[in-house]
Amino acid sequence: MAFVHFTPHLRMHVDVRDGEFAGATVAEVLNSAFEVMPTARGYVLDDHGAVRKHVVIFLNSTLIQDRTRQSDAVAPGDRIDVLQALSGG
Repeated sequence: MAFVHFTPHLRMHVDVRDGEFAGATVAEVLNSAFEVMPTARGYVLDDHGAVRKHVVIFLNSTLIQDRTRQSDAVAPGDRIDVLQALSGG
C-alpha cells in the first residue's frame, strides 16, 4: 500500500483525508482513494482522466512523469502527495 497525502489547501475545497491505499501505479492508488472519497476525483482529474492543470502529484518527492494516465509505478511504502499547483509571478 502507498500513503496518499492531500494538502490542507485541497481540504478547503473537497472532502479528502490522508490514508493508505492499494495499487501498483499512481492511477490505481488514486482510484482506490477515490472509491472512499468520490468527490475528490473531479477535483484532481479532468473529464478525460488526466491530472487537472491546477493540481500536481508527487511520488516520493518527485513530480510524476505521466500526468495523462498516471502510469508511474508505485511500490509498497511509497508516498503520493496531491496538491494544488501555484502559478503567477
